[in-house]
Amino acid sequence: MIRKHSATLHGHRTSFSLEEPFWLELKAIAADRGIPLAALLSEIDDARSPESNLSSALRVHVLETMKAQIAEAAAGT
Repeated sequence: MIRKHSATLHGHRTSFSLEEPFWLELKAIAADRGIPLAALLSEIDDARSPESNLSSALRVHVLETMKAQIAEAAAGT
């Protein structure tokens, strides 16, 4: 199920829609990195292309992070 979330990025309130598994994974990524979720969201927002929307950029970030973790695990075995 898609849920609407709100965050303040660079002093501006914004909202985005994400499925719950993506939201939970973003929270886990922030926790693993030891940074606030808002800081992670800001990083992703800053890095996204102007043609991309924030919801899509967040999903892609989760996908790329998980792919990197799988590659790391495979290289370690």
